[in-house]
Amino acid sequence: MNYVDVLILFIITFISSIAFTYYIRKILIGAGISDNPIVSEHRHKSGTPTMGGIAFLFSALFITAIYFNNPYVFITSIIMLTAGIAGLLDDLIGFKVKEYQKLIKNVSDGPITIGQLTLSPGEEARAATPQAKKVVDGFLENGKLELLAELPIKNEMGEMEKIIGQLVIGIFLVVTGSIATLGGFTLGPFITLGGVVIGLLAIPVIIIAIIGAINAINLIDGMDGLASGIIAIASVACAIFIFINGIDGAISSFVIASPFIVLAGISLGFLVFNRYPASIFMGDVGSFAIGAGFATAVLITNIPYFGVLSLAVPIGSVIVSLIHRANIIHLPVEPLHHTLNYKGISEKKIVLSYWFLTAIICIIGLLADYYIF
Repeated sequence: MNYVDVLILFIITFISSIAFTYYIRKILIGAGISDNPIVSEHRHKSGTPTMGGIAFLFSALFITAIYFNNPYVFITSIIMLTAGIAGLLDDLIGFKVKEYQKLIKNVSDGPITIGQLTLSPGEEARAATPQAKKVVDGFLENGKLELLAELPIKNEMGEMEKIIGQLVIGIFLVVTGSIATLGGFTLGPFITLGGVVIGLLAIPVIIIAIIGAINAINLIDGMDGLASGIIAIASVACAIFIFINGIDGAISSFVIASPFIVLAGISLGFLVFNRYPASIFMGDVGSFAIGAGFATAVLITNIPYFGVLSLAVPIGSVIVSLIHRANIIHLPVEPLHHTLNYKGISEKKIVLSYWFLTAIICIIGLLADYYIF
């Protein structure tokens, strides 16, 4: 495999991603399957088809059919398919409305405290917490609040169900036996299962990586092109890192980098329709698939340190949300990118800033690796 082969792989993946996304989008529109955002700043996006990540699965399987003898592409695609199915179940469950939450606006002359929120005059918010729901009706009757809408809150998998689903994805990768060393460490002791040698220490490492990546991408997927753009940038950077280091002298670096080429092609092809203003959203089926796919590619190519670095922005967003949930800091809207939008920064600026920051971090990492390490 050489530069020409890599270019062909990217072009095939990119074109197939565009074609499958167009096809899936048309089906979703015909079926009336669309998103209904609860964030007030994004209410105008209601009616945009969701679950577009199904196109990721078609693209990955199509590429696997062509490059079935490439173990890196094959394993990454299998895990993407497994994760995509788990995300699809979450999406389907979400079509059932769990409750309706009141979107209210402070129309009084002074601040009003509702639950954990203090609304300034003219400020909007959802009555989401039990404390807020108890007091909001009284304020509405007194004319201090105005009811703008009642937002449908989708039903979701229970936390335990989500964890079990993500554990299963990690176990699928574990039983391939493809990860025996990572970051300079041997993940033994080893056992043999069905003729496959599996490192026992690989089990917690793989599961943590899969769960972490899925949740990081799932959380960052809240604005047009944000998640797909970050995965595209991070994947290109990881491929360049492999080209620079030649990871395994016995195997062509082009072969090793191939799953990142596939991820970049899929993400950029989807971005044709998902960039602002998006005409399709990826849904959990998409964020689960590319999150697990990226983690898999990082693990099987043995670039854990740079892989984590390249996802610094989504990981940072998760950390901020965890600090918020621990009541150390307070975000008016979670996650961070929604707070920035709530504070008046346009969606396009936020997305471009996140892309730019991801690219800068990756470039610094590549330069440091090339000139220092």
